[in-house]
Amino acid sequence: MKIRGDIVRTYRDAHSWVGIIAGLFLFVAFYAGAITMFEQPLQEWASSATPRPAPTPLERMPSLMEKLFSAHPEAARNYSIALPAATPGQGEFSWSAAKPGAHGRGGPTTQVSLSETGELIMVQRHPSAVAHFVDELHQQVGLPLPHMVSRYLMGTVALLYAVALISGVIAFLPGLAKNLFAVRLGRNSKKMWLDMHNLLGVFSLPFHLIMALTSVVFAFHEPIFVTQHFLLGGNHVSHHTQAGAGHGARGQHGGADPTGVHPGRPQAGSSDTAPAAQGGQPNLTQGDASPEPAQPLPLPPQQILAALARQASGFVPDSLNYTQRPGAGLVLSVAGHDPRYSMRGPVSGFAEVNPYTGRVTSTDYLPGHQSTGFSIITTFFALHFGSFGGVAVRWGYVVLGLGGAFLFYTGNRLWVASRQKQERKSGRVEDTRGTRFLACLTSGCALGGVAGISAVFCAVPFLPQGGTYSAVMQLYYAVFCVFVVAAFLLGSQRCDRVLLAGAGILTALVPVSVSLAGHGGWLSPVTQAIGLTSVLVGVFLLVCAFRKVRLPPQGRVSA
Repeated sequence: MKIRGDIVRTYRDAHSWVGIIAGLFLFVAFYAGAITMFEQPLQEWASSATPRPAPTPLERMPSLMEKLFSAHPEAARNYSIALPAATPGQGEFSWSAAKPGAHGRGGPTTQVSLSETGELIMVQRHPSAVAHFVDELHQQVGLPLPHMVSRYLMGTVALLYAVALISGVIAFLPGLAKNLFAVRLGRNSKKMWLDMHNLLGVFSLPFHLIMALTSVVFAFHEPIFVTQHFLLGGNHVSHHTQAGAGHGARGQHGGADPTGVHPGRPQAGSSDTAPAAQGGQPNLTQGDASPEPAQPLPLPPQQILAALARQASGFVPDSLNYTQRPGAGLVLSVAGHDPRYSMRGPVSGFAEVNPYTGRVTSTDYLPGHQSTGFSIITTFFALHFGSFGGVAVRWGYVVLGLGGAFLFYTGNRLWVASRQKQERKSGRVEDTRGTRFLACLTSGCALGGVAGISAVFCAVPFLPQGGTYSAVMQLYYAVFCVFVVAAFLLGSQRCDRVLLAGAGILTALVPVSVSLAGHGGWLSPVTQAIGLTSVLVGVFLLVCAFRKVRLPPQGRVSA
């Protein structure tokens, strides 16, 4: 394919400059995003030191709720019943004093069970904030700014990212057939990394386009729906609730509920004054009729599950999430999955269910029961979250995420190497201030992000409660800032090998730290996966540092 040389140069320049601006932000977004593909298992692993009571048989759950709500009426405002696949017919009851939507996001929760004699057993758990913090790094491109500011900045970066992708493809098209598989291995590392950058960029292009487009939607969904409301009318608040809760949904107990409460849609069987079950056995003869205002008692969990199975066969509930909402009464959202369909959330689809009748009141996010429009939206979300195809797809996304981080890092290093080459041709002996600044910033930010996350995982077994959000954040940014400062103190000629070695050692030490503390147990699949992945990434970084020591100056990308 032939394209005029001036057009190719224009797109190459656009790709370089836009990629440089976006690359520093996107590195941490992709690296952290790869980790959050398994956020729920990581959450359980980091919080494993906190004891939990035994599950309660579902037939005893009404008795548990009666006793609990009598002793603690505030528990009726926000509670969940998790349904572990490992213990069918049993549930894990938990409640939180946090506001709806914050349940399971690092705040304390109280897990409740019944003893053999029928006494309440309550254990307060403080879930580790590590998994949630890494997800926040992913969403906010590594910046410790207010969430709204970071979200719009992330959207802007995603737009630049899309421009860099398109311009890069156009710039590469003329030599596509000749250079696609021409990976020049040898002493000249610049050519090798350029070939690897191009090869990885072309073959992962669909993945990166999906990430760019969906990230823009996540960032600007509120202005989009406000504009839609202004132009077309309707209730934009409900759309905002639907679209906005998806990103950042990982880590919530049983998954996030993007359905929320639709202000424009009446909740069947609810009233402004309807409390949660407040003692007494629920009325088992309500059927599909709405409850009488004098007796607003929800159905027992077993009947809810039976009714849901009749209406949505194939949908496997993972948790029942009850919330008291102003103007809507008691709201029940059932998080679950159906292996035949993609899901709206990172790990779950959702069904709104009338808690008094068991009737499904909304199928907007129920896998296999959505309208065409919602199915299309769900497809985009599933492509971003990797919530389809099971564990194999998630591991594939981990590899693509780490590959994306590598792509951004090498892109910036290649630009630095090109600038250095131009400066040498012009007669300069030393790098310009701008070249040195970008070289140090790239190494410090990228490797500081890797080292910061590794330091957090090393510290998890020794931190109280697996690490509160403030403790985890302080540790991460302390390590991150040390690496950035070290990069500028060492200079662009020396910082790479030192920082690569430092990040590699910290990453490789994660399984050592876990084994010394006896955290999680080595027989745990999550612990083994964390250990193996950390060793592989750590060894890769150490090998890169070793190669930079051995290569002569003219053979390095920038060192």
